[in-house]
Amino acid sequence: MWLRWAAVMVIMAAAMGVVRGGDVDVTRKNIAHVSYDGRSLLIGGQRRILFSGSIHYPRSTPEMWPSLISKAKEGGIDVIQTYVFWNLHEPQPGQYNFDGRNDLVKFIKEVQSQGLYVTLRIGPFIESEWTYGGFPFWLHDVKGIVYRSDNEPFKIENEYKNVEAAFHEKGPPYVRWAAKMAVDLQTGVPWVMCKQDDAPDPVINACNGMNCGETFAGPNSPNKPAIWTENWTSFYQVFGGEPYIRSAEDIAFAVALFIARKNGSYINYYMYHGGTNFGRTASAYVMTSYYDQAPLDEYGLIRQPKWGHLKELHAAIKSISNTLLEGTRTNFTLGGQLQEAYVFQGKADDCAAFLVNNDKRNSALVQFQNSSFYLPRRSISILSDCKTVVFNTSKTSAPENPRSFAVSQTFDSEDRWQVFKDVVPNFGDTSTRANGILEHMNTTKDVSDYLWYTFSFKRAKNDDSNAVLHVYSLAHVLHAFVNGKYAGSAHGSHDNLKTGLNLDQPISLNEGVNNISLLSVMVGLPNSGAFLERRVAGLRKVTIESTNSKKLEVINEYEWGYQVGLLGESQQIYTEAGTNNVQWSNVNSTSLQQPLTWYKTTFDAPQGEEPVALNLSSMGKGEAWINGRSIGRYWPSFYTPKGRSSQELYHIPRSFLKSSENLLVLEEEMKGDPSKITLVTVNSPANRLCGKLSDSHLASVLSPETLKKSVRGPRLRLECPLEMTISKIVFASFGTPSGDCNSYAYGKCHSSNSTKVAEVACLGRQSCSLPKSMHKFGGDPCPGIPKSLLVVAQCE
Repeated sequence: MWLRWAAVMVIMAAAMGVVRGGDVDVTRKNIAHVSYDGRSLLIGGQRRILFSGSIHYPRSTPEMWPSLISKAKEGGIDVIQTYVFWNLHEPQPGQYNFDGRNDLVKFIKEVQSQGLYVTLRIGPFIESEWTYGGFPFWLHDVKGIVYRSDNEPFKIENEYKNVEAAFHEKGPPYVRWAAKMAVDLQTGVPWVMCKQDDAPDPVINACNGMNCGETFAGPNSPNKPAIWTENWTSFYQVFGGEPYIRSAEDIAFAVALFIARKNGSYINYYMYHGGTNFGRTASAYVMTSYYDQAPLDEYGLIRQPKWGHLKELHAAIKSISNTLLEGTRTNFTLGGQLQEAYVFQGKADDCAAFLVNNDKRNSALVQFQNSSFYLPRRSISILSDCKTVVFNTSKTSAPENPRSFAVSQTFDSEDRWQVFKDVVPNFGDTSTRANGILEHMNTTKDVSDYLWYTFSFKRAKNDDSNAVLHVYSLAHVLHAFVNGKYAGSAHGSHDNLKTGLNLDQPISLNEGVNNISLLSVMVGLPNSGAFLERRVAGLRKVTIESTNSKKLEVINEYEWGYQVGLLGESQQIYTEAGTNNVQWSNVNSTSLQQPLTWYKTTFDAPQGEEPVALNLSSMGKGEAWINGRSIGRYWPSFYTPKGRSSQELYHIPRSFLKSSENLLVLEEEMKGDPSKITLVTVNSPANRLCGKLSDSHLASVLSPETLKKSVRGPRLRLECPLEMTISKIVFASFGTPSGDCNSYAYGKCHSSNSTKVAEVACLGRQSCSLPKSMHKFGGDPCPGIPKSLLVVAQCE
């Protein structure tokens, strides 16, 4: 089995590889040789500092790939990193799928066509907040299998250090086996083990995390380079969880420190574009939107200042790359415990330096080579010639560009919608029976999130009609129905994955036979940890307690009836063909806010090319389809601790849409109101540029003494998207402009030349930079007063 999919991670030249149906056909014509030494990866025998960005092909669409890769390249990215998703490509043994979003070969060829390289993490265990860690669930049924272990049916791996200790003495031999197996494939390119400090030669050990300049122990051999395979640009978000926002400044500091302190030569941003977890591909509780805070957001739009700040960092590093790769490094303190210098001395006067202030609270004025340098708190200044500051990690010149959302269509007319109420099965309706409670995942085989547990029992005439239904479950959501009527629900959270959920629901029982139907719901399968094949989910204990007599009826050992999935799923009523398989009715006030209800309507695609999304804030929980394609699970009713909806907007790729009569189907599991949803276009103010440069900005990059000597100094940079140019200067002021990029006005001090200077420097250009120079603006408009430069421009 493991021969079908090799392990760990391989670094590939741009023209590498065609993978089809489990066979590997590698064409080596015109491929640059890839190897490594103790300083860096070597491509064609040349040392390279490489910046890489993770873009996962199934989390976007083929139509988006060219733009994503182009924007990454424009941002200074050299390499695109992606996992290979086994459960997409081999959903059943021997049945392969490399079509559409699964077309790995097309994705790699697109990267190649744009002149970039590929890092291929072929797993096939990937974790990646992807359901079941990328494993196809049929693997669970292989006889004698133990995932991620020295086990004959299964030997494949990724990030093994996280679980190695759980396998005790069998862990290290498995690592050695995995390394030998990979090397013996003779791919002709280096192999890497992420987070595996003891990676056997010649496999390179690599770091994952946010601060590998501080946490990485370094290469385990002097002949291996320092590689950072996952520098997290934010963090994945779960339903009910607050977002984690990582600043551009923090990322840049971590990258610069890794290069300076660890001799780092390869850094991958995880993610550079996160994208969308379409369908049911997200792992347990993970949201449909994935790493939206990356340099390219979920829709593929540039997120500033993160994208621009990292682009400037990449340019600064590449401008001194020869010195970094060939020079001799020294390190010494700059007078304080938290301030230090890393100096790379090349031949003759070839010199580069990193001045580090690792104090999180205080700035510092340091002396270096007879000059003073002012370092903001927790920042690094990069000196191109050991004299001139070309970049400081704490200062961004790229303006923020918050997105806006324009309502394109509303769906508030009831006659636009039709409704189908899914069927709640009773015990007598089921064909699968068992004495006792079955495990959820092994019963559904991941063909649905849903599993119905049903049983029936008789209430004697003299027994209480009032009772409490107690259910303990290791699934994620539970809905209870008594005699076909909705009784109540409960759900867990990502924080209590191991403890599960409890439902304690008062119910009213009929005299005679009562039917209890319990809908167990998984919001994605688990994706990490040791012994994944042993995980259990679904109902674990069910009791009914009478209210008055306190009589407790344990239901676990009853005969149970089971149904996998909902009727609407089995009939595929979310497709054009399947929608006629059930009887739909018109929506009225009584059909809204009902559980297990399907809604459908049609709409025309918005004009233009802006990204499109559905605002589902009025819905509860479920899944949405556009023309038969799932755009993912939605759960806007799961609020964060701060009282905000986890995710309200759900991306509809333009390629999913027709010009008119698009079929929208919502499967509402809880209670929602489709009449209040809206279709929106996503607008990035990329066509509106803004930047501000102040005296405090300048002082934090260079000391006043150095500023007087500096010819160039920091500059305000404006940059339009590719294929657009600056067409208008909306506002410009050198002096004391008030406000910010969203609201601005002239201050008491203003140079009348401001607009003219900006127009000369910027109009008709894709990008421009403006110095905050009194000479440039015709003199000092207000001597003795701190001044700023604020410019707002329009792109077309």
